[in-house]
Amino acid sequence: MAKLTPYIISEDSRAQAAFYISSLGGEVVSVMTHGQMGDASEANKDKVMHLCVAVAGINLFMSDFADHTHGNGISLNLEFSSEGEGLDAYTKLSDGGNVQFPFGPAPWGGFFGQLVDKFGVPWMITAS
Repeated sequence: MAKLTPYIISEDSRAQAAFYISSLGGEVVSVMTHGQMGDASEANKDKVMHLCVAVAGINLFMSDFADHTHGNGISLNLEFSSEGEGLDAYTKLSDGGNVQFPFGPAPWGGFFGQLVDKFGVPWMITAS
């Protein structure tokens, strides 16, 4: 069976991971810089080549890329078992971002909200 792990290209993986930890709880599992690979330029030696952050019960992989363009065709969907948990995550992730659909009762049942965080990543938050 396959396992899907979102891989986020970022301008600043460390800051983005810290934001997700403060919004969703969790921790940085591992970080490897370009400098640790031994062939990085002085400008890139401290940039993140690969970072794993555990948030909301899942791992996200991240990497720094200077010419990154915000956004893409994918949204990350987080499912919560309670309205309170969903609202808390939605509120924290939307800080500094752009609300696309306010968190509230969904026509199909449960709760739903959609936003783009301050790093340009689209999120859908659902709750039972």
